Amino acid sequence: MDGMNAQDAWDRFHYLWEILFAVAYVATTVLVAGNDTQPTEKTVAILALAGVAVSYALVGRHAVRNENARHQRWLFATMLVLLTAVAMFADTTSAFILFMACPLLFMTLPFRAAALVNTLVVLLEPTSAIVRDGIRGPVVHVLLPMTAILIVFGILTGRFIGHIISESTARAELIRQLEASQAEVSRLSREAGTATERERLAREIHDTLAQGFTSIVTLTEAIESELDTDPVAARRHVGLAARTARENLDEARAMVAALAPADLTDGTLEDAVRRQANRLADETSVAVTYEVDGPLPRLGMAAEVVLLRGAQEALNNIRRHAAATSVSVRLSLVDDAVRLSVHDDGVGFDPDNGCTGFGLRGMRSRAEQVGGRLTVRSGRSKGTDVELEVPA
Repeated sequence: MDGMNAQDAWDRFHYLWEILFAVAYVATTVLVAGNDTQPTEKTVAILALAGVAVSYALVGRHAVRNENARHQRWLFATMLVLLTAVAMFADTTSAFILFMACPLLFMTLPFRAAALVNTLVVLLEPTSAIVRDGIRGPVVHVLLPMTAILIVFGILTGRFIGHIISESTARAELIRQLEASQAEVSRLSREAGTATERERLAREIHDTLAQGFTSIVTLTEAIESELDTDPVAARRHVGLAARTARENLDEARAMVAALAPADLTDGTLEDAVRRQANRLADETSVAVTYEVDGPLPRLGMAAEVVLLRGAQEALNNIRRHAAATSVSVRLSLVDDAVRLSVHDDGVGFDPDNGCTGFGLRGMRSRAEQVGGRLTVRSGRSKGTDVELEVPA
């Protein structure tokens, strides 16, 4: 892990260690100042303890928080050991500074090096006592057992500190990775949503505006051919073109406003499909029949849009490709579904040869989005049957 991750993991709770350092330093200094020793030795011990505090403030504090500052860490650890040794050899009461020095060693050095140096530092206390008083008194009976306990306790504490640091650093890295993953998921979700919305708009435009414009072009061509020979038919087709243009404009406004299809806002699904069937009959010479079998249940807007767009697409395909003479359109309730059936007696096509085009793919995709299904049966010179069902 890099130094920045370690720093992030320590930032929130490092102040707790600094409180411990401050308490240990102040308590040790007070004990040394109140101890009954020679003034010179007391002064040396207090100055050494002050040196520990200054070295921590100038070097150790930054080294502990920056894992990459290896040279500073070893420099501080060396200064800490030397100053602690001076303080304890000057006055053994300074050994209380070990409560601050030992954790610092484990926070600055690798575990094995810290365990070795920690052991040497803890041994300074009985060593200084032996140098001052010789092998007698409480040294053998008290200091040596206490030193052994402190060495074991120090190593276990160091292991615990190292574990906390590692866990904190690992958690910081995991959080960073999770944030990066969440950002990637959000980006992919936005891209998927954009692609879905583009596909939806493409279907909407194909099923509404494009079909309307196709009708207008067809009517315009008819008007051009009838203008001189059949003015009555030409005027009728002009009216149909104008009506189609107005309906296209309504669809465009509804699409921009993200509303339901204009046909559905003005009436029921049955009326909207009837208008589509009547438009085909008005614009062509095809005989169109339209039936509604019984009252239909009220559907959700999404399901009604699927059925209406399916009717528009099926009738537009008949207009453009079928060359049919008769068409039947039926809405019915079948089991738990509302079915739209469109049949023509036109030239048909082979639905298995991959020439279904964008319109039928869009119809199928719409149906699947609301849990419905599309069935197309056709053949060369056999007409076409389109059945579109959505759950009631």
